[in-house]
Amino acid sequence: MRIILLGLPGAGKGTQADRICSRYGIPHISTGDMFRAAIAAGTPLGQKVKPYLDSGRLVPDELTISIIRERLQQADASVGFLLDGFPRTLAQAQALDEMLREIRKPLDAVIYLHVERDVLLARLTGRRICRSCGATFHVVNQPPKVEGVCDACGGELYQRPDDSEETMRVRLEQYAQTEPLIAFYTDRSLLKTVEGQQPIEQVWEHVQSVLSQVGPSGTSRDQ
Repeated sequence: MRIILLGLPGAGKGTQADRICSRYGIPHISTGDMFRAAIAAGTPLGQKVKPYLDSGRLVPDELTISIIRERLQQADASVGFLLDGFPRTLAQAQALDEMLREIRKPLDAVIYLHVERDVLLARLTGRRICRSCGATFHVVNQPPKVEGVCDACGGELYQRPDDSEETMRVRLEQYAQTEPLIAFYTDRSLLKTVEGQQPIEQVWEHVQSVLSQVGPSGTSRDQ
């Protein structure tokens, strides 16, 4: 399977991506995870992208595209992949289209997790991360047993700078650039919309149903 997972921040892409990748045995390629790992490691890439992530702005297309091109050439991506967080702009989608045509690996499906913006803002500003093990909690939806303390390792929970309300409002406005992607992939008969405001298990059932109907290169198995 070669899949793109679209959705605004907080739509639940990470949760569904993990399940899809486990189900189909494909790598989860998340630009956000790649950027944050580079920042934590203090690499040149991390130094370039940190100002963008901290302020909620999108990382420039040229930089993001070059990273994805390099990642898709790695061996594990030969069996398929799930792209999470890329593409985010029409220019990125067009570059990816050309890139996949060159390497003869057409997409099978683009899943769009739809969630209303006010719901997303509430989800995102309540997220807390463990400084020690990276476990994720939510002050409302998944609170720790002890406030500010990780259930798994006892580490301190904190709010990432890019999860603050001010930053999140900027991010959601920036992500308005992703709206043309809906039309782009609809025109290519690849877009499959899943309502992301349902409980996680119901979202997963819908995702599995959608993917079970997808054949090679995005065609329906009924065709």
